[in-house]
Amino acid sequence: MTTLRLVPPVSADPHAADALRAEVREFLAGQRAEGKIGRDVDCWLTGWDEDFSRALAARGWLGMTVPVEYGGHGRSHLERFVVTEELLAAGAPVAAHWIADRQIVPSLLKYGTENQKQQYLPAIASGACYFGIGMSEPDSGSDLASVRTKATRVDGGWSITGTKVWTSGAHRAHAFFCLARTTAVDPAHRHDGLSQFIVDLHSPGVDIRPIVSMNGEHHFNEVILDDVFVADDMVFGTIGDGWQQVTSELSFERSGPERFLSTFTLLAETAEQMRSNAIPRHTDLGRYVARIAGLHQMSTAVAGALERREPADTAAAVVKVLGTSTEGDIADFADLLTGDYSPDRAEYHDMLDDAVVQRPGFTLRGGTNEVLRGVIARGLGMR
Repeated sequence: MTTLRLVPPVSADPHAADALRAEVREFLAGQRAEGKIGRDVDCWLTGWDEDFSRALAARGWLGMTVPVEYGGHGRSHLERFVVTEELLAAGAPVAAHWIADRQIVPSLLKYGTENQKQQYLPAIASGACYFGIGMSEPDSGSDLASVRTKATRVDGGWSITGTKVWTSGAHRAHAFFCLARTTAVDPAHRHDGLSQFIVDLHSPGVDIRPIVSMNGEHHFNEVILDDVFVADDMVFGTIGDGWQQVTSELSFERSGPERFLSTFTLLAETAEQMRSNAIPRHTDLGRYVARIAGLHQMSTAVAGALERREPADTAAAVVKVLGTSTEGDIADFADLLTGDYSPDRAEYHDMLDDAVVQRPGFTLRGGTNEVLRGVIARGLGMR
């Protein structure tokens, strides 16, 4: 009952975008038939394909919510939700543009200067500009109030020194939003004195070091900033308001369909393997399908709230906790169910292996479940 009370209602017609959904499915089927894309687990983190991002941009499926005057398409959050949901369900390689389109676009529209909007929004909408997020730090985890990266006022701008970790795609991205401390920590008000900056990742003093996963893949990075100069026109938002800005951005990061569809391709292929009797049938398949359906409804509701510019921090946290737990449970379900069976489809084994390897990160990135339960408790007025 608590979850239902926390999540806003779905107010839009759920079938209003059926034609758009069908169009995206047809496009994806064509891309797959031509051998241009595969069907991957966790595709929004691992599937970096700039050609595919540009193909989406050519169809108007990047920068969908960006106003036309900034090179976008002026479409709704719910239309964008439909497109991203279909891309994720298909396991399409969307990592290159993901952070820019999901998180940077709404932040720029809300807090960006006119110069920043003109510089970045058209480039994101055309699939030509990719971003990372510089929030997490060594020894900080999900406690962003403990950020130690420091920005010091200098002539014409700011000098930033510190280290960020788990920065997805930083080795390929053009820039990232960097959260830094601009005043000393006040123990009684730890969230004060934080500010955001747009940092060009090719600037002097930026050192990007790979963090290689246990399967040998490189998606995460450590970004070391050593007196990196950021001009005043790349201050993002208002100095000292970094905490408020970051928490509003996190609603977009935590509530989207990527928080419950990272292993959907594996679930779909598991169902196919059951249908062909390659692995034993199990009633839990229906339970996971039902959980995905419920999360789809919840995530759609949050997208509607964001469209209406309603607060959605708590509802977004609920979606992420339940969604990422479901993603991991699907990986465990398929792994245990397959056991000693050896389905003859190599694609299934690849999906399963990737899901098992990626599984630990599902409930960590974007805020751990422990931290998010605290967000939910505070949203309920609990102490």
